[in-house]
Amino acid sequence: MSNLEANLRSDITKGKNNILRKQGMVPGIVYGGKDKNELISISKKHLKILLDKENFLSNVLKIKINGKEINVLPREVSYDVVSDEPIHVDFLRMVEGRKIVIEIPVRFINNEKSPGLKRGGVLNIVRRKVELKCPTEGIPKELVVDLDGLDIGASVKISAIKLPENVFPTITGRDFVIATVAAPTVVKEPEKPAEETAEATEGTEGEAPKEGEQAKAADDAKKPEADKDKKEPAKDKKESALEKK
Repeated sequence: MSNLEANLRSDITKGKNNILRKQGMVPGIVYGGKDKNELISISKKHLKILLDKENFLSNVLKIKINGKEINVLPREVSYDVVSDEPIHVDFLRMVEGRKIVIEIPVRFINNEKSPGLKRGGVLNIVRRKVELKCPTEGIPKELVVDLDGLDIGASVKISAIKLPENVFPTITGRDFVIATVAAPTVVKEPEKPAEETAEATEGTEGEAPKEGEQAKAADDAKKPEADKDKKEPAKDKKESALEKK
């Protein structure tokens, strides 16, 4: 369990909170239970170390306020829209015997022992987190899914995961799916390049002309002779006119 040092703050004005942030502190609040809400500030450096760890919002922390330690659960972190730095954090007091609703991350193990994944199947994760109703003193850090022996087409449902005592999913009435082992994705064969298509077209250029094309070519060859014959009578007329003179 991680520890945090916190200081009480009495002023909640925007100006005072901005001064705290410039001093490297993050304003926050601790609420829940019979005790009154407590306004606090914590070190941004220490908070960011915890934020970099996995599952920050589902891990119970021990926070010390004025020498008194209490267990809290981070519930919400606000960030600056420009710098993406944390600017406020809410903590819920852990009261024994009380239940809370919380999202718990899912972790998958023994991928290498799944026959379906070995044959090229794909792990299709339907839910990376599951919302559970838990007692504050029994919050699981994660839900573990064992993929050992799962073949293509197999599915893992919430009933296959062993939950701690008095811990229940908020979704009731159906055995919902956490993940499946799907068949390999079919790869579509790429289209042939344009160069290959052009080469295939070039192969038809050397073919012999068809019968109709041969006849047309022969007619075209005769045309000059026919034109010559048409011009001959005009020549004869010219010669006759000269003889008369």
